[in-house]
Amino acid sequence: MDALNNQGNLWLVGLAMVALTGFYLLVGKLQDKTSKSGLQSWSASSDQKAPAGSSPAAYVDVLPPQRRHTLASFPDVLQYKEVDEKQVGKRMLPMTTDYSKCTDEKYTPTGFSVAEVKALGDFPDYAELSGVPLPQPYPEFDIDKALPRPYRPFRWSYHQTMSLTKLETDWWIELENTYRERVAQRKELYAKHGSSVLGYLPGSELACKELMEMVLQFICARYPQYFVLEDKRIFHNKILGTKQEIKSKHPLEILIDNVPEDFGIMLRDEKTGYYFLRAGVICSSLGWNVGTKIGMQLHQIHETIPDYKEKMQFSMDRFFTKMPVDKPIQRGSWGMEVGQPLYMPQGDPHEALRLAQDPSLKLEDCNLRVDWQTLRRLPFSAAVVFNFKALFTPVTEFRDEAGVPALAVKILKEGKKNLMDYKGTWHVEHVVVPNLEKWATEQEESGLVPKDWEVSTLEDSPWYKGWQEKWHRQQGF
Repeated sequence: MDALNNQGNLWLVGLAMVALTGFYLLVGKLQDKTSKSGLQSWSASSDQKAPAGSSPAAYVDVLPPQRRHTLASFPDVLQYKEVDEKQVGKRMLPMTTDYSKCTDEKYTPTGFSVAEVKALGDFPDYAELSGVPLPQPYPEFDIDKALPRPYRPFRWSYHQTMSLTKLETDWWIELENTYRERVAQRKELYAKHGSSVLGYLPGSELACKELMEMVLQFICARYPQYFVLEDKRIFHNKILGTKQEIKSKHPLEILIDNVPEDFGIMLRDEKTGYYFLRAGVICSSLGWNVGTKIGMQLHQIHETIPDYKEKMQFSMDRFFTKMPVDKPIQRGSWGMEVGQPLYMPQGDPHEALRLAQDPSLKLEDCNLRVDWQTLRRLPFSAAVVFNFKALFTPVTEFRDEAGVPALAVKILKEGKKNLMDYKGTWHVEHVVVPNLEKWATEQEESGLVPKDWEVSTLEDSPWYKGWQEKWHRQQGF
């Protein structure tokens, strides 16, 4: 489910935590399969739910898979000892407690004691702790030319069953040539809206620090020509020409200054086992913001979604309790927009564009918006972190992309009405649909796609056949 319906056809919540509803599909079938693209994927149907008449179970006795065994890899720092999971559960660090001020013997849900976390200090080896490798360096990357990979996450048949894939670890944080513009835009939004776009509650200190350190480790490894961490203390950003003392600001503020990516942090409540939104920096939300959702339990965030309680709540809660640290995942959500709206809280003037089909709307003003999303559990805090960035592509790019026009127009014309209402594409369809139909015919006539091919999800999904050649040509590397 990519969005919520509001005023009939507004796509107001297609991002961040609401987009998490797609991940409930993983629960109960988290088993590897080899997809056509060579990645591993998992999928499940939308009817996974608790038995009729029952209420969702509490998960106070259910912990995520433990990671404390990785401490054996740090003999120079501390002496590893085994601790029974039951002991971890009995001495759980409360969700609302700042770990740095805790002097008792307390454990995080993944089995690390507060003392062990403190002993490992700043910027420990998160690749070892998490089981998720650091990315390979990307030396040919040029921030002035870089385009995001051309995600086209269209599916047919279009319904609530989704295919989700393992995270491609080299691409967790993907930068593009809008980097400077987006960082400036996000800092301006924070200056103007404050806690509406960036917020954190007591007890989120470890998760925020951990996330910030993992992100900076990642971008320094992936883009060493642009980012350097000096003495685990000073962060050099060669794109912006800045250097920052890491501890001079809150960790989420360090992120908003340097990384054009949104993050939502969910923490486990030790009293129930359920997850709550306890921190986040989100500048790309449509129809909501951090300030209206922070502190809510997972089902409260999604309570206005039709059928969520009946069909999704049980599976989502169960998935969050059991998600392993070493199995991050990814998926894509999409919509179509006039222009490139990034932050659009309720009442924003841009909403009016969704209420009518403007006869003067030009095709070149219509964009595909893809929110490429990942979900992962952090090793220390056991926080479940959802991150994404909004990527905009002119619809005109579809013209030479094999199969994309036919697939997109089929979804727009034949997709289930209530799902398309949620997606909110109606306000551009009068301009986009005729052109997609024309391009689909052109592709058949030119032989780019077979004559009378049966339109379905593309073999290279979420991309299209031959995308790499075009992508590299457009970037010049």
